Amino acid sequence: MSVGSAKKKVIVREYELEIGKIQVFDNYMVSIFDEGATLTLERAYQIIGISEIHFRDKNFGFISLRKNSYAIDPTIYNYLKELENLKAFAIVSVKEIDMHNFKIEKLFYKKPMKFFIEYDNALKWVKRRVKAKKVK
Repeated sequence: MSVGSAKKKVIVREYELEIGKIQVFDNYMVSIFDEGATLTLERAYQIIGISEIHFRDKNFGFISLRKNSYAIDPTIYNYLKELENLKAFAIVSVKEIDMHNFKIEKLFYKKPMKFFIEYDNALKWVKRRVKAKKVK
């Protein structure tokens, strides 16, 4: 799992949450959650709040960088799909279990969502999707 190019990008803001960190860039966010954390709906609202602070009037993408294993309440996706300006959701992992979990998560989230092994490929895909979709 390569994260080399991410270092060259300018982080607009980094948030340290109870379950890990959220890095905000120009038109996308990256989550890196702690080993054993549980992403609950309450914690998802924190992340949604961060997205509203930085991307209120513009499209953005989200990259879930899964370096660690953690649990996700799948009902979170019902709320994420309500974010009109969230145009791309990428999951990056080299773990087979994450590939299986992705198939389940995708059932809950009907918008553009893709699984990647390489961070750089996820970033390119997210940027393409965000650029292609202009806010009405």
